Amino acid sequence: MADELAAKLARRNQINDGESVEPSPEKKIFNPYTEFPEFSRKEIKEFEKKFKEFDVSKDGFIDLMELKMMMEKLGAPQTHVALKEMIKEIDEDFDGQMNFREFLLIFKKAAGGELKCDGLSVIAKTIDVSEAGVGGAKGFFEGMAARQASANKFEKEIKDEQAEKKKQAEEAKKRKEEFKSKMANFTS
Repeated sequence: MADELAAKLARRNQINDGESVEPSPEKKIFNPYTEFPEFSRKEIKEFEKKFKEFDVSKDGFIDLMELKMMMEKLGAPQTHVALKEMIKEIDEDFDGQMNFREFLLIFKKAAGGELKCDGLSVIAKTIDVSEAGVGGAKGFFEGMAARQASANKFEKEIKDEQAEKKKQAEEAKKRKEEFKSKMANFTS
């Protein structure tokens, strides 16, 4: 932490002294709900659940071996070369593995008919979380109306999620109280 602060201070001093300084690396935060507005919150959560199911090592990435196992589970085993091609097609950061953002890209590209690898098409067809797809707006006003409806849809989904969590909490509280009353019968 002290080294990081010292580096920031030294960089700030260089800027103040008029020296040329490389731009600081920006940390881009990935928000699937804003980056993939064509999917509902529920769909994204389902995709995330599927991604975590196939991420056996729980490191936030699906590597070549995990992709191989995923394709076998989906009933479409692939050759090593085909698996590498699948990763290569969607690997935007060139790390040789698939993160959650790249996993979502499979479904976005599939809906747009942009997938080149047959294996990725198999994933997109097999892991179907809803019937909704990516649709292009015919005009500016239709696009604006769709965005507004999408925002309202997200608000409703969030409220529904909050209501569900509240209901679960109330049920848990009720079970706890029932347990305590039964426990009191045994201690008295």
